[in-house]
Amino acid sequence: MRGFILLALLAGLFAALLSGCSGDDPIVVIRTELGDIEVEIYEKAAPLTAGNFLEYIEEDRFEGAIFYRTVTMDNQPDNDIKIEVIQGGLGDDPLGLGLPAIEHETTERTGLKHLDGTISMARAEPGTASSEIFICIGDQPDLDFGGRRNPDGQGFAAFGRVTSGMDVVRKIQTQPADGQMLDPEIKITAIDMR
Repeated sequence: MRGFILLALLAGLFAALLSGCSGDDPIVVIRTELGDIEVEIYEKAAPLTAGNFLEYIEEDRFEGAIFYRTVTMDNQPDNDIKIEVIQGGLGDDPLGLGLPAIEHETTERTGLKHLDGTISMARAEPGTASSEIFICIGDQPDLDFGGRRNPDGQGFAAFGRVTSGMDVVRKIQTQPADGQMLDPEIKITAIDMR
């Protein structure tokens, strides 16, 4: 019995190391009008990207933030490589709360993967990410370094994972949309440190 317990503990530790989770990383709660999403932020594995996200929270820069995009298997007809995510942030940033863009912290560098529930930074070119985030629905390996979703092959910068509230993420993904743009957008009422 003791050996089984030790094996289970080691398996849990190994899974935590693979996911980037250290057990003492910060937890944030993204509060939306459809419910709460609790996320562990991998500050040690992805210090640049996680630090940027936490700075937005600490400085109350997510005022007016929204989830505005849903990507489903059915609404990306022009993409050979299909993904499933919801995307949000400051959008057009009408209040001017955005911070300067950060260096691109690839998954090759951090060891993280775009698994079900991973939170990551949206970007155009590498080094353009600032306030826009997305959450994966299902495993999305083509968003990792070397993945095929983005022609530059640099992937996206994962920095945490949902620990509670994937039902809310999936509910947001299924809301009415015009193409990929949620209509209406889903308000983020607060993002708090737990």
